[in-house]
Amino acid sequence: MGNRQSRPWIVSDELWSLLEPLLPEPGPKKVEGRPRVPDRQALCGILFVLHTGIKWEHLPQELGFGSGMTCWRRLAAWNEAGVWDQLHVLLNKPRSKHQLDWERAVIDSARAGCPPGPKSGPSPVDRARPGSKHHLLLDGQGIPLAVSLTGGNRNDITQLLPLLDKIPPIAGRVGRPRRRPDALLADRGYDHDIYRRLLWQRGIRPVIARRGEPHGTGLGIFRYVVEHTIAWLHGFRRLRIRWERRDDIHEALLGLAVCVITHRHVQRLC
Repeated sequence: MGNRQSRPWIVSDELWSLLEPLLPEPGPKKVEGRPRVPDRQALCGILFVLHTGIKWEHLPQELGFGSGMTCWRRLAAWNEAGVWDQLHVLLNKPRSKHQLDWERAVIDSARAGCPPGPKSGPSPVDRARPGSKHHLLLDGQGIPLAVSLTGGNRNDITQLLPLLDKIPPIAGRVGRPRRRPDALLADRGYDHDIYRRLLWQRGIRPVIARRGEPHGTGLGIFRYVVEHTIAWLHGFRRLRIRWERRDDIHEALLGLAVCVITHRHVQRLC
């Protein structure tokens, strides 16, 4: 992202060149009026909301973003078209340079408070307050491979296989695109022998801490990357608390945030 320190919502030319071809063609205007807000400006407005946590209706139009409702509609349309999933092509670049770490992957989740609604539920660790969970699967360096949203009462282990299935085929080197890490690291919340067997069946070595055993497994040496990435993810103020009642809109913001984090990693590695 251009000028990230002072204005992180500004879209760099490099990122825009990847994103623009993925955007769906706009439909015809139903009524005559003001010219259509350019997609790049609307994206800056969406990123402004994502970074600052401001309400859509309070988006400052004097910055050239268009109205909050315009940006909201654009976000919903792009999410429905699968733009953020396609943008994960950014992962091809680090793998082509032998920089994506398939030796191990790390899985974990983080809670976000929210009002009652779709994909929310009473948290068993926060006095049954309603909330959602962000589930993340990362490579060994903290680059996001897959993300999902569930209710706060869903057990982490229910997302283990779905997240693995969401890893896109990542090309960039000679041979078939890759979708599986060599090993999967997880904390005690994923401790279940059935899932260990299922991972072995997929050719993935499970490295999962067991309940009831003392600490000192050494997994923290490798699992710190997930805490770092979760901190980045919740650095986007709009994700700390889920204000969107529609789960697809929150998932759209979550997918966009993951793409931004991935892009940061790509810039750092390359």
